Amino acid sequence: MAMLKDRGGNFGIMAALVMPLILAAGGVAIDMAKMVTTKNQMQDAADAAALAAASALVSKEKPDIAKAKEIAANFLKAQTAGNVVDLPADDSGAPVSGSLASAKSAPPEELEVNSSTVDILESANGATGKSFKVTVANKKTIQFNAMTRLLGQDSILLETRATAESATETKNALSMYLVLDRSGSMAWKTNTKDNTKTSCPNYTEANWGKYPNLKATSPCYVTKVDALKTAVKDLLTQLKTADPKEVYVRTAAISYNSAQDTAGNLAWGTAGTGTYVNALVATGGTASGNAFKTAYGKVTATTEDTAHKAKNGQVATKYIVFMTDGDNNNTSDDTVTLQWCDTARKNNVQVYTVAFMAPDRGQKLLKACATTAANYFEADEAADLIAAFKAIGEKASAMATRLTK
Repeated sequence: MAMLKDRGGNFGIMAALVMPLILAAGGVAIDMAKMVTTKNQMQDAADAAALAAASALVSKEKPDIAKAKEIAANFLKAQTAGNVVDLPADDSGAPVSGSLASAKSAPPEELEVNSSTVDILESANGATGKSFKVTVANKKTIQFNAMTRLLGQDSILLETRATAESATETKNALSMYLVLDRSGSMAWKTNTKDNTKTSCPNYTEANWGKYPNLKATSPCYVTKVDALKTAVKDLLTQLKTADPKEVYVRTAAISYNSAQDTAGNLAWGTAGTGTYVNALVATGGTASGNAFKTAYGKVTATTEDTAHKAKNGQVATKYIVFMTDGDNNNTSDDTVTLQWCDTARKNNVQVYTVAFMAPDRGQKLLKACATTAANYFEADEAADLIAAFKAIGEKASAMATRLTK
């Protein structure tokens, strides 16, 4: 009876029963930590390999699909072995994104994968560009330790996947119409010296009554109309640089004084517009209403959309660049101009305005006409005018390159 009542061995029995569970739990904890660490390392390697291949495809080297897959595979191999791979450089000569120079190596036994695949999907991006989608997938079987295997599971398959996208340079299609003041005051001098001439008639508001017989004086100053020609030339150069093959950019111009001049027709490239502007002669009064109306009609014509769709497949952004150096002779022209400015704004035409040494009323008109406050420029000197047109050109000719991960 005494032996039946003795419970001294119960702990040993319980310990024997529970010990396998304790060992299994410990094994699971160890394997879980290993799984998390390994999967994170596999994901990092896949991310880096996908981004490296996507970056290479739009680098200056422009490898083909097979070479890009090789780059991704070598990148993965280098990650697992702790080595560095030479990758194509970008246009600045710097290594493409995802360089191993800053990557941390991991022990090969932890990162070595059973299998990996690299898939690259190429598609059209606009008329001439290409976009790429790179997918890298890794698989690795983790063998459990003896303690975890007590639960009846010997291994687990880990899988990771990474995707990166890139695109070759694509250009924004645009139609731009210039509305330029060539009234008599545009013949007046600026404060910028013309170092190409020793002397010339330097017209101002005070001596304008002597036109065209004013005596030449020295030094010679750049006229406002010549400053305008230089500014437009710089703008057109930016557009030509952005679209050297004349596939995306259409331009034209119209000038006005007391009446609008013959309107230019929108055409591919910038040559025709440059010729038009270089022929401007400053004479007469100022009336901007009809010229702005004509520009709006030209740039929004359905034929303009048709031309772009046929050549570049895009819906072009429409621009009007409106410049004056003075007030309209009649306030009714202010009213007409503003009506068409409002119409342009409502129909998504981007209107940039430049007040060149203009009086208060002229400035007020152009401020109200600009699509946004950022689209309005005041130029008090020739250099300011050139800078304003340069800023407009930079915005209009912006090219987009995207790389996402």
